[in-house]
This record gives sequence, C-alpha cells and structure tokens, in this order.
Amino acid sequence: MAESKEFVQLEEDVSWSPLYNEYLAPTSVAQRTWSTYHIAALWIGMSVVISTYQLAAGLISQGMLWWEAMLTILLGNVIVLIPMTLNAHAGTRYGVSFPVLCRASFGVRGAHVPSLLRSLVGCGWFGIQTWIGGEALDALLAVLWPGWTSISIHTGVAFTAFWVLQVLIIMRGMEGIKLLEGWASPLLLLGGVLLLVWAFRAAGGVGPVLLGAERLETAGSQGSFWRIFWPGLTANVGYWATLSLNIPDFTRYARSQKSQVLGQALGLIPTMFAFAFIGVAVTSATVVIYGEAVWDPVALVGRFHSSWVVIFSMLVIMAAQITTNMAANVVAPASGFSNLNPQTISFMTGGLVTAAIGILMLPWKLMESAGSYIFTWLVGYSALMGAIAGVLICDYWWLRKGRLLLADLFKPDGVYRYSNGINWCAIAALIVAIAPVFPGFVRAALTPGGVPSEFTWWDQIYTYAWFVTFALAFAGYWLGMSFSRFAPTRSPAAVPYE
Repeated sequence: MAESKEFVQLEEDVSWSPLYNEYLAPTSVAQRTWSTYHIAALWIGMSVVISTYQLAAGLISQGMLWWEAMLTILLGNVIVLIPMTLNAHAGTRYGVSFPVLCRASFGVRGAHVPSLLRSLVGCGWFGIQTWIGGEALDALLAVLWPGWTSISIHTGVAFTAFWVLQVLIIMRGMEGIKLLEGWASPLLLLGGVLLLVWAFRAAGGVGPVLLGAERLETAGSQGSFWRIFWPGLTANVGYWATLSLNIPDFTRYARSQKSQVLGQALGLIPTMFAFAFIGVAVTSATVVIYGEAVWDPVALVGRFHSSWVVIFSMLVIMAAQITTNMAANVVAPASGFSNLNPQTISFMTGGLVTAAIGILMLPWKLMESAGSYIFTWLVGYSALMGAIAGVLICDYWWLRKGRLLLADLFKPDGVYRYSNGINWCAIAALIVAIAPVFPGFVRAALTPGGVPSEFTWWDQIYTYAWFVTFALAFAGYWLGMSFSRFAPTRSPAAVPYE
C-alpha cells in the first residue's frame, strides 16, 4: 500500500475478491483529477434544480416570511456541509466509494444495510426529478407541435422519453457525468439569472416584487415560526443528507482535500441560497404580473409568449433535472446495487436498476403537496441518513482517527469481517437511533399534507429527525464499540499506522 501525506493508494492485488469490481476498486492517485472547479461545478449542477427553486416556496406556504425561509435554507446547508466534508475525507485519502467505506464500520456484509437504504432514497429522488423533467419536455413539445396535447397519453410519453434519455447517459459512466456537470453548470446559472432579470423587469422593479412577497406571506398558513422552523431546518439538512453520506463516490476523484472542501463550500452554499432566492423573487413577481402566485417554473415558462424563450427555458430546466439526477440520484444507488454482488452487477447495471425502481416509487405521489414533500419525504428519510452518518463519522474520525486498512476493505476474512461479515454494534446503533422518530414519521405519512393538527411528544421528536438520529447513532455506536472485542483499540491490526 503506497502512502503519501495526503493519499493512500492500493498496491496489493485484491481483484480475486468477491467484494471487488472495476468500479468499486479504489481510485489510483493518477485517477484523482477533479479540481476545485469540478467539485464546485458538480454542486452547482445538483443544486440548480426545480426542487431547490420550490424549497423556500414550501416553507412560505406553511407560514414563514420569505426572509425566514431563506435563512432557514442557508443554515440547513451550512450544517449539512459539516458531515459532508467529514465523510468526503475518506474518499479523497483512500479513493474509496461510499459502499466500500461502509464496510469499515458495518462489516463487509453489513455494509449492504446503509448502502441499500441510501440507494432506495436515491431511487425516489430519481423518480421525482424525472417526473419534473418529463413535465418540462411535455411543455416543450406542446410549443414545438400544437397538436401534441391532443394525444391522450402525451404526459406519459414525455416522461418515458426523458427517462430513456437519462438511461443513455447512465451508460456513459462517471466520466460522462463529469463532462455533463462541467458543461451544464454555466448554462444553469445563466438561465437562473435571466429568469430573475425578467421577473424584476416585468414586475416593474424591486418595490413591486417586495409587495408581491408580502402577499405571498399573507397567503401562508401563518403558523408558529418555531413550529415550522425546526422541521423546516431538518428538511433542509435532509435535502442533502443523502449526499453527505455518499460524497466519497465523488471525492475519490478529487486532487486534494483542499479541492474537495473548497469545491463543496463554494458550490453548495451560495448556489442553494441564490437559486432558492430566485424561486422566491420570481414567484413574488408573478403575483404582481399575473395576479396570482405561480410556484412551478414549468407552468410559468408555459405562459411566456415567445416560442424561442419557451424553448430555451425548457431546455435549461431539463438540463437542470438531468445534471442533478445523474450525480445525486444515480451514482449512489448504482454503487449500492453493485455492492450487493460486485462480480455480476456493474455500475451500469446498478444505474439501470435505479432508473426502473425510480418509476415504481410513484414520484408524482411524493410531490403531491408542499407539506408531504417537506414533512414526510425530506424529514422522513433524513432520519435514516442521520443515523448512518452518526455511525460512519464516529467510526472513521472518533475511533479510527482517519486510519483504514485499504486492502482489508476488499477481503471477506480481513479485519472488517466482524461477526460473519456484520458489525452488530453498527446495526444496533441504527435501530436504536431510528426507533424514537418512527412513530412521528408514521403520523406524518398518514396525515394529509404531512402536518398533524395536534403535536404529540413523538411528533416533536420527529421534527428534529436528522439531529436526533445522528446523535443517538454516534453515541450508541461509540458505546457499543467500547465494549466490543472488535474495537480498533482492542485490535492493533485495525490501526495500520500512527
């Protein structure tokens, strides 16, 4: 195993292992070519998407003021950046993907649990973004061919066509995703700026837009700020809680730790804040321009009179959905499914499975209302992601001090075998962490709109889902490993160097 101050590279041949395939193999130092720009472009491509545009809208519709919604989004992204950069470190240093990193804490077989949980959430997001992109394609075809909407199944045909387009990109692999993000990011930023300029000009300036924002606020439910703030903050942390886990899938290609930290900070926080602001500002302008709030940018673009403007706008929207889907919602599930049987399931096969399950998860139901989207979908899966993050960070940083035996991550009988391939301390920590928030999730899922009229103690715990499960999993895993014979302090071989 070759090691430098910043990089560890696998030298031992483990290609014989059933835990190994070409995609799951650690990247060599020569393969780690992604600069700060590439990492930042990745985040711009993922953040500039309709679900981000609508994020602040969902908070305002629940009763927040527009600036309260913006600050909630900003704080949520600052918080989630912390576990993001912590988990990213192992990817850059060791060149490992998320499922392989999970083997260190969950065991070479137990790693299937967190990787599959992450994969299923990714499938749901893939379906959501594909549904939105299909709507944009449907609107674009209606402009190009007036008779399009007379076809009874035009929406389904557009959705299927958009799905097939993404499948073709999946077949290009990671290099295709890198090229896509680098090319599309400037276009997406340009599209957002042009939309904002149009809104201010059409509404008559900043003053009318602010008046429109006030009307949006009065249209909200005007609930208690703190009652909305905590689940709203949790939802915003949950929005990228998925990527905070599988970020090693990308940072394993980074040139340095500095590149991955700066790239994420510069790409994530400003873009999320700016694009959410564009969503609020443009929607506020529509109140003045059309006399009603138009939250959906696809519906808004459909009201434009110029065919060329509509065509350009829909192409930008579709590019936004594709860039987000390829990076955020294909890579992790594809890796997770490949990890189930590395010898027979390739990255491409895993990606195709992701695309298929994404349809079966009925994405139009997940986006049925702002309440369901925020309080059931985002907050709900954040509970799972927080628990996994608690175990990973405790294991890598607190117990192992950032040290791993790289070759053993691919050995069925290596130091990460634990009990028949499973570290039951990690599994128990997940169960203990998720249990307190599960009753609140069930109530949210069974309540129309996702928000019960009367909060119980379980509902209150659920509003802090990611924070609760992260803390409980971290503490539970640390406590369990303190008494385990598999703890790094009890197993010198698990600490390769000082």
